[in-house]
Amino acid sequence: MALQLARPIVFIDLETTGINIATDRVIEIAIVKIMPDRTKTVKHKLINPQMSIPKSSTEIHGITDEKVKDAPTFKEAANELKQFIDNADLSGYNSNRFDIPLLMEEFLRSGIELDMSNRRMLDVQTIFHMMEKRTLEAAYKFYCAKDLIDAHSAEADALATWEVLEAQLERYENLGKTIDTVLQFTGEEKYVDFARRFVLNNDVEIFNFGKHKGRSVAEVLKAEPQYYDWMMRGDFPLHTKQKLTEIFNRTLLKK
Repeated sequence: MALQLARPIVFIDLETTGINIATDRVIEIAIVKIMPDRTKTVKHKLINPQMSIPKSSTEIHGITDEKVKDAPTFKEAANELKQFIDNADLSGYNSNRFDIPLLMEEFLRSGIELDMSNRRMLDVQTIFHMMEKRTLEAAYKFYCAKDLIDAHSAEADALATWEVLEAQLERYENLGKTIDTVLQFTGEEKYVDFARRFVLNNDVEIFNFGKHKGRSVAEVLKAEPQYYDWMMRGDFPLHTKQKLTEIFNRTLLKK
């Protein structure tokens, strides 16, 4: 059963300097763009992160400082990448919790803010974990009956993720065959910031971490305005700080 698309969907995979959304950087990006007529286009780039790549990260993806020293910075590639993913829904493997939040951070650091208001974000890992609970390599073997060659190569992983989703739609009829029906099955988390430090509960922003988890962000800021300063000085993603400031301004500075 093939996925029916009303508009393009892009499958994104990143290789990075590490796993901290706020401080780590993209060093390789692959985007597989699927059009409604199933035409496929691939964009692949190495990125100079302007920082040293830790040895522990290089051991995973094989990318060294030498390999990316002549590559463009993310800021230099940002407009091209933005145009490629404009007007498309987003997908990937663990993309809602890592690839997309980190990618949005890179765009914000480059002075570019994407309009995400009408985009759907479909994380293929969510389906797999609900159904089988394994890794991408295991998912590819299980659903596609093939070994994932060049695992942790961004392009190989992004293409494999697309194939896994197609195989999942074939296997699980209750997923339907559109982005909307799949998201109805997996549930679409109501997040406020991409890092999900804040989520929505009955349209109220609440903390999703730390000592205030489960409490209204606005109420905490009213009672402890110094908590805003602590978060703004802390090692939180730019998008998290942006949303925190919006809530702060709305609740404390309005006349």
